[in-house]
Amino acid sequence: MSFHSFHSETVSRARGAFIGLAVGDALGAPVEFMTRGEIKGKYGVLREMVGGGWLRLKPGQVTDDTEMSLCLARAISRAGGWSLRDAADNLAAWLKSKPIDVGDTCRRGIRNYMLHGTTETPPNEWDGGNGAAMRTLPVALCTVGDATLLKTCTIGHAHLTHNHPLSDAATLYLGRLLHLALTGRSMQRMRRETADLISLYPNFNFEPYKGLASGYVVDTMQTVLHCFFRSRSFEGCVTETVNQGGDADTTGAIAGALAGAYYGEEAIPARWKKKLSKGLVSEIVELSEQLVQLSPLFTEKQHRF
Repeated sequence: MSFHSFHSETVSRARGAFIGLAVGDALGAPVEFMTRGEIKGKYGVLREMVGGGWLRLKPGQVTDDTEMSLCLARAISRAGGWSLRDAADNLAAWLKSKPIDVGDTCRRGIRNYMLHGTTETPPNEWDGGNGAAMRTLPVALCTVGDATLLKTCTIGHAHLTHNHPLSDAATLYLGRLLHLALTGRSMQRMRRETADLISLYPNFNFEPYKGLASGYVVDTMQTVLHCFFRSRSFEGCVTETVNQGGDADTTGAIAGALAGAYYGEEAIPARWKKKLSKGLVSEIVELSEQLVQLSPLFTEKQHRF
């Protein structure tokens, strides 16, 4: 494959991942905290962006999953690479803006940075939430091609708010899976990467699927992995994920990012994408392209061709 065609495909997958994250967030947010039975009773199968929910959202409106990811993406774009301080500054500005939703652990970590300038929250056995994993896509985009850089940047941004072994493992392996998908690797190869995670941390085993989709990072990853590896399409993956209920905006966002990278931007249903604000989609497209072009995969390949 020529550098040009490889470049085009990877950039397209990057756009698919970031648009997919926003789509999954917006689809799942209205059913956050509902059970599978409650969703079935109200919607049958939720397949459309209905809005509402406990946050009283407009159809297509995104939440903290997309907003925090944008904070990191804007910081990387402005700095021309990863900058933990810039990322923390953007998250602090976002928190000051009184966002529609923010998790307690994220709020505490960002406030600690605002008050004390600390970029690493102390280890806490109760910080096994999914708030680091849900915002990690921009880090994955700007580090494609360098596993060591991915790990350094991932642990850096995760520890701003979450310092917990299971959160670290989930966030890092999600980044690795995104790297594989972004570079067009097979689902079988991604499955082997997941097996490595489970061998290190058996908690993440998702077979048989336990049916839990809470904000606990183990439940989140089990739900996403179960739905992704069963899927045959972007829509199928994200629909099944959000219909599990629980922390549906975050499971939807993570599944959307993974499925968007794997299936590509063309696989995202147009009716879902149209519900997002045009300004949001435009910024996501621009940032996706900028971030992946900053990655070692692109800078090193350009030198080789």
